[in-house]
Amino acid sequence: MSSQAKQSKLAPFDSYRRPAVTWIPDRKALADAYVYLLGRALVIRQERMDMREPGFAYNTIKYNPLGSANFVNPNLDVAYLEAWVAVDDRRCVVLDIPEIEDRYYTAQLIDEWGEVIVNINERTFPSKPFGSFALVEPGSMPRLPPGAGRIELHSSKAKLLARIELRGDPAGAVRLQKKFRLASLGMPEISRPPAVPLFDNDKLLGVEIFDECDIVLASALDVSPDAATKQQAARAVAAYANSNADARKEIDADIREYVVPLFKDYAFTKSAPVHNHWIGGGRTGNYDTDTWLRTTANYAGIWANTREEVIYFVATRDSDGTVLDGSRSYVLHFAADALPEAVVNAYWSIILVGVPDYRVVPNSLNRYNFNSYSPLAFQEDGSLKIAIAPSPVAGIPDSNWLPSPESQPFSLTFRAYVPNDNVKQSRWSPPAVERTF
Repeated sequence: MSSQAKQSKLAPFDSYRRPAVTWIPDRKALADAYVYLLGRALVIRQERMDMREPGFAYNTIKYNPLGSANFVNPNLDVAYLEAWVAVDDRRCVVLDIPEIEDRYYTAQLIDEWGEVIVNINERTFPSKPFGSFALVEPGSMPRLPPGAGRIELHSSKAKLLARIELRGDPAGAVRLQKKFRLASLGMPEISRPPAVPLFDNDKLLGVEIFDECDIVLASALDVSPDAATKQQAARAVAAYANSNADARKEIDADIREYVVPLFKDYAFTKSAPVHNHWIGGGRTGNYDTDTWLRTTANYAGIWANTREEVIYFVATRDSDGTVLDGSRSYVLHFAADALPEAVVNAYWSIILVGVPDYRVVPNSLNRYNFNSYSPLAFQEDGSLKIAIAPSPVAGIPDSNWLPSPESQPFSLTFRAYVPNDNVKQSRWSPPAVERTF
C-alpha cells in the first residue's frame, strides 16, 4: 500500500471516538510536546514552500544559481543543488556524483525530521566518494543498478543538498554542480506533506499544531531513540486540547504566553555553548534524544549538517549582551594568532541575516557574507577586522565592510567547514562583536 493511501486512511482526530480525558498536561509536558511537533512542522513548511517553486518535482534536482538559496541562513560560499527525494518499496532513486578534487564538496541527505542520514564525500566514503548511489526506502529490496552503492533513507522521502565550494573559481564549481544527476527508476507513489497551517518564525503555531497530530506523526519515521515516548505525550496533549473548548483555549494561551517565549529563549541563548556571546560549537545534524536542539536547528537554519562537516556559531548580541541592531556600527577583530583560516581544513565564512526570518537582507552592494577567498585587507600586525554597519566604518577598509540592515535586528552566522580539533574541542570561537557606535 502506498504511503499516500496509508495517510488517506487516517481520519482527523475529531472523527475518532474520544476516550475520557484523565490526564491534564502541565506546562513542561506541553512545552516538550509542542517543541517536538514543531520540529516536524518546520520541515513540512519547507517542503511545502519548495513545492511552490517554479518547475518543482520530486526526484528532480534544482541547480540553484550562485548566490541564491530559498531557505533560512543560506550558505553563499558554494554552488548549491537541492532536491526532494521520494521512493517507495519497489522503486529506488539513483544519485550520480561526479569526481571532485581539490575543493570541498558533500552530498548531504536529511530526513523529514531534520536528522542527517549521510554525507557522501571523500572523508566519509573513502571507498566510494563518487559514482552512483541507490537511495531506497528502509527495508525495501528494489532492483539496483550494477555498481550502485545502496543507501537506506529513514522513510520514503529525504532532502538532498549538495554543496561544491566556489574556491575562487565559480565557473568551475558550476560545471561540477551540473554533473550531479538524480533519476527515479520508475514512478514511485508519493504522499503529499501533511496539511499543517503555514506560519512564520515570528508568529509560530498555537494549539492548531495539535489538530492533525496523528497524521503528522505517521507521515515520517523519527529515528530518535525516545520517539515513541514523545509521540505518545504529543497525542495525549492533542487529546486534552481537543476534549472541549475551554481546554483548547487554555492550551493555546499557554503555548503563546509561555511555551513559544521559552523555546525562543532556549534557541537564542541556551541551545549550545556560549563563547564571546556567540552560541555554537555543539552537536548538530544528529541529535539522539535532544529534540529541543533538533527543533532549534530546523528553526534557525534548516538542513544543519553534522559537526564533522561544519561547526556553526551564531551571534545575535554584542560584547555587552545587547541585541545586534542594524543601525549601529560593530567591529569583529580576529587576532593574528587566532585567524579563522587557521582553524579549518576546508574554509570559513560569515554571513549576516535579518531576524526573525534568518534570510539575507538586500543592500546596495549585494554583499551578504565573507569567506576564506574574499579580498579582505589585514591590519599591519596581521590581525583581521571586519566592520558590520549600515555605512562604512572609519579606519576599516571598505573591502572589509559587511552592510547591516538599518533599524532592524540581525544575526551573524560563522561557519567552520571541516573544523580542526581546536574548534571541535571548544578551544576556539569567533571574537566578540564590539559596538563602536
